[in-house]
Amino acid sequence: MTQPKLGLQGPVVAWHDPWAGEISDEIMRTGTGSVYPSQDPAPPPGAFVEAMQTLGADFYVHHMLPNLAGQSEMIRDMTRHGMDVCLGNEYGNINGPYVAGTNRYDVPDEPLLEAAKSGRLIGLLYDEPEHLQINAAQYLKKDFLPHWGRTDGLAPAQASERLAVSVAARDRHVRELLAGAGLDPAAAPLVAEQVFPVLFHAQASAGMTPCPKVMKESFQSLQLATALGAARQYGRAMWICADLWGPDVGEWFIRTSGFPGHSPEEYESALRMAYYMSPSHLFTENIDVLLRYDGERFSRTEFGDVWASFVREFVPAHPLSWSHADADPDIVFIHSDDSNYGQNARLFGNRELEGTHESQSIFHVWHLLSHGTIPAHGSCMHIPGYTFPRQQLKAEVPTKDFPLAHGRAFPEEDRVHTLFHPVNNVLVYDETVGADVLGHPGLIVAAGSRLSARTLQALRQRAEDGADVVIASWLIAPQAWRESGRVGSGRWLVTDDFLDDPRVRETLAPHLGAPDCWMQRFGDTEVRMYRGDARGFTLDFEVGVRS
Repeated sequence: MTQPKLGLQGPVVAWHDPWAGEISDEIMRTGTGSVYPSQDPAPPPGAFVEAMQTLGADFYVHHMLPNLAGQSEMIRDMTRHGMDVCLGNEYGNINGPYVAGTNRYDVPDEPLLEAAKSGRLIGLLYDEPEHLQINAAQYLKKDFLPHWGRTDGLAPAQASERLAVSVAARDRHVRELLAGAGLDPAAAPLVAEQVFPVLFHAQASAGMTPCPKVMKESFQSLQLATALGAARQYGRAMWICADLWGPDVGEWFIRTSGFPGHSPEEYESALRMAYYMSPSHLFTENIDVLLRYDGERFSRTEFGDVWASFVREFVPAHPLSWSHADADPDIVFIHSDDSNYGQNARLFGNRELEGTHESQSIFHVWHLLSHGTIPAHGSCMHIPGYTFPRQQLKAEVPTKDFPLAHGRAFPEEDRVHTLFHPVNNVLVYDETVGADVLGHPGLIVAAGSRLSARTLQALRQRAEDGADVVIASWLIAPQAWRESGRVGSGRWLVTDDFLDDPRVRETLAPHLGAPDCWMQRFGDTEVRMYRGDARGFTLDFEVGVRS
C-alpha cells in the first residue's frame, strides 16, 4: 500500500504558537500585511500536540519563528510524542531576516541540525517560492529581491537556469550539512508549496519536491496535472497542501476574510481528490479552521468534523494500490516553464520580461483541453475576470468582530471557486523532456516559448510511431518539419494559433474525453471525477480499472 502521510499546519490567527507564546502577536503571521491578534486563549503545548494526534495527524508543519522562539522546546515535544515535523519558512519570508540579495528565509544550520538529530524532521517547507520569485515585493518592500536571486536582464532560458542553480545550491548545502553530521542527507527535502502552477518543473529539476496547493484560487486539474508531471519527469516525491485560504464566503465558520474561503463540502471533496492523487504527504493549511480553544479544551468546527471523518473513516475504507509516480498520461502537454500564470509581467522575477503570445499559448491549450472551462488568459484565478467575495467581507466586517461562528450569508451564484474542470488524463512536462519519460500517449501538444532539440526530435518520432502531435510553429527549427500532414503512422500538425486554427480543435477532439468527466490514470487504475453539484464545488468519485 502507498498511503500518504497526513499532517496539519500550525495556527496563524487562532491562538499563540504554543511554544513561542505572546511573541506570536508581535509579528505578521499571514500574508495579508497586517498583524492579527490571536482570537482564542493560548493552549499548553502538550494539549495542542494531543489535539493534533486526536485528529489523526502523522506530522506537524511548523511555522518557524525567525527569532527561533520556542524552537528547541517544540522539537523536544514532537520527539516525546512521536510525531514528525516539517519546518516551514513562511514567517521568515514575511518578517525576515533574509538571505542576502533575496526575499527568502532559510532555516539556519543549527536549528536544522537540532531537528534532524531528533529523528523527527521530514522536510523544509518553502512557502510559495514561485510567487515570491515573480512578485518579489510581496513582503520585502524596500527592494525587488526575488526568492532565488535577481534575474533582471536575462532571457527566459537564462533566468530559469539561474533559478535552478540557486535552488540546487540550497539543496546541496542542506544535504552536505546533514551528511557532515552523520545523518541521512535526504532526511530534509526542500518542499515547494505552490499556489501558482508555474516553476514546478524548474524547481524540481534542481532538487525540490513539488507540493501543489489545492482549493486556494487554483484550477484543480491544471494544478495537479502540472505538479504530477514535474514529479514524474524529475523522479521526485509529491506532497499536496489542502489550503483553506480562498476567495469565497458562506454560512460556515470564518476566522477572517478568506479564511476559510471554501465551504466544508468543498473541503471534503478536495481532501478526497488530493488523496486519490496518492501523494507521499498530504496536509491541511491551517489548523485554525478545524479547531477552537476555549481555555480548557479544544472543540471541532464543521471543518474539523470533515477532517476527522476523512482520516478516521474515508482513508481506512479506501486503501490505495497506486502512487503518484504511476501517473500514465493519454495526453502529454509539453511547454516551457515560462513562469507566467496570467500576470504577463516579471517572468522569473525579471522586471523587464513580459508575457508574449508564445508564453500565453499555454493558456490557450489549457482552454481547449478543459472543454473551454479554464479561461484562455491565465492558469489560476489571479487574473482579470474574477471578483472575490472575501473582499466584500473584509470591507464590511472589522477585524475585532472575527471569528464569525456561522459565517455570512452570501449568494451562492456569486461564489467563484469550483473544483471541477474536466481534462482527460493529462500530464505536463517541460521543454527538456526526453523520450524515456515521454512514453507513448495518443496526443502530444507542444506550446510555450521554447523547446529543446532533443525534445523536438522525440516528438517527431512519436508522430511517426502513431501519435497525434500538435506543435506551435515557432518551436520548430528544421524547415522540413514545418509542413503539417501524415508522418509515419501518426499526424504532425503545425499551428500559428491554437485557439483560432480549426485544425487544432479537430485534431484534439477525439482525445478530450467526455465534458462531464475529469480523469487521471495511475497504472491501470483510473480516478474519474464528476460534478457533485450543478457548478462543481463538490466532486463525485469513481475508481476503476482501465477500460
